[in-house]
Amino acid sequence: MQFNRRRALALGLGVGAAMAVSEISIAQTALNTRPGLPLATLPQALGLLADLSGTWVGNGFNVITLPDFDSNPPSTGPRTFRLKLNSTVETLQFTPVGGSIPNRGALTAIGATTGQPDVILNGLSYLQRVSDLTTLQAMHIEPGFWLSVPPTTVLPQQPAATIARLGTIPHGDSLLAQGGGFGVQGGPLIGDVNSLPSKGGVVLGPPYTIPFENPPLPTNFKLPFVQNPNFALKEAILGQNIISTVVLIISTSSVNITTPTPAHPNDPNPAGTVINIPSSSGGIANLPFVVQNANATQLDAIFWIETVQQPDGSTFLQLQYTQSVTLNFLGIDWPHISVATLVKQ
Repeated sequence: MQFNRRRALALGLGVGAAMAVSEISIAQTALNTRPGLPLATLPQALGLLADLSGTWVGNGFNVITLPDFDSNPPSTGPRTFRLKLNSTVETLQFTPVGGSIPNRGALTAIGATTGQPDVILNGLSYLQRVSDLTTLQAMHIEPGFWLSVPPTTVLPQQPAATIARLGTIPHGDSLLAQGGGFGVQGGPLIGDVNSLPSKGGVVLGPPYTIPFENPPLPTNFKLPFVQNPNFALKEAILGQNIISTVVLIISTSSVNITTPTPAHPNDPNPAGTVINIPSSSGGIANLPFVVQNANATQLDAIFWIETVQQPDGSTFLQLQYTQSVTLNFLGIDWPHISVATLVKQ
């Protein structure tokens, strides 16, 4: 039997209870006015993000330099800093957002007849969980979103389709990183990264670099990975037949990419498109404690979605990423670099 307001009042439930019953009735009969996208059209809506959807599992490595004033374990201070290395196990889950997301455009000025039309975003929510490979102790958890952002013509003028990542970390940090992507035939071109501290853009020498030279290494952690963790990514794909790669490049600072030729089938941008994200577009917001003690000032990351062909002709999807977060304390920039190689389940 369905209750309504009049019936509830007749039963002596009172106005508040009647309203609650009425709201339940409405909720039971409400129509879904923003249905989710059909599966057939989802890849086109997500563009280069489409293959992220699902669960990825694998291993990686983490290099971070931390303040080390406190003498309580696991710290070893009081000292200037300490180097922390971890071999990691990771699960990264992506779920398509149920429906398209309308962003409303505005007039160029009050009384104007020109303006920015609405744009429709589509995206994926994500949950990243990273633990130490040996102890299985939790190290990192991060919920957030990846968004596929269409071009805009007026406010702002952005002729290219772009991507964005929004993430939140329980240390007290929230980030917005933007960029773009493209597809290529064959495997990824993985460059080098540098985990050594720097000041004013100049890499420092001893004593700051001494802990990086011959530290105790966790399980599977090789010495070359300490100063250049991307070596681990290159080693992981040695001997693999990677037939195509989608490259996603994001930063909380600036990004400038020219898409290669030919274009990937899911690439929303024509070959040769310039994707230019100005430095004022993204950023990281931190708790005051973080700002004063180890300020996270910038994030740069590259994700490679790789289609790997096996000897029998079958294929599977593999995800590799390298991410560098700049931590600033004592006037020095200390890179926190994370890398991983994950396989879609």
